[in-house]
Amino acid sequence: MPLSLHAAIVPSWLQVLGAGRGWLDKAVTHGMGEAELADSRLIEDMFPFSYQVKSMAVHSQGAIEAVRQGVFAPDFGEALPATLGELSERLDGAIALLGSIGEGELESFIGRPMRFEIGEKRLDFVAEDFLLSFSQPNFYFHATMAYAILRAKGVPVGKIDYLGKLRLAQPV
Repeated sequence: MPLSLHAAIVPSWLQVLGAGRGWLDKAVTHGMGEAELADSRLIEDMFPFSYQVKSMAVHSQGAIEAVRQGVFAPDFGEALPATLGELSERLDGAIALLGSIGEGELESFIGRPMRFEIGEKRLDFVAEDFLLSFSQPNFYFHATMAYAILRAKGVPVGKIDYLGKLRLAQPV
């Protein structure tokens, strides 16, 4: 049986989004100040933690919404989430949307024209290539950066925390 587009992206996005919720919980337990955490970076010229977490939602939930509309145009003017609660809400919204996407809807996107726009730059895709070659790598990049920032700040997260809830075979 061929792998569906849904199976190729949605379960893994849900797994890492759920893991991200766990990272936020550990940051709270660790006693990180919200303002300090929201603005934390690995290096000065990178986007802060709040942007990394927001981008996990943008490149999962936002990618699906963009495919529905046929265009993905990130809004850099949007205020970044400032609190752990707002970051959690962003991840929860992405989890809810992805949990509601049926395989049939995602499969209906295959072959549909899709465009990425940023300023004057335009990149034309078909939906599945946009999701698999643009949004999926961006999703994992931003998830990894968010995780790395927490590690650098001393939040006790490890590889198991990054992986989240694995989809193990069910015993017979």
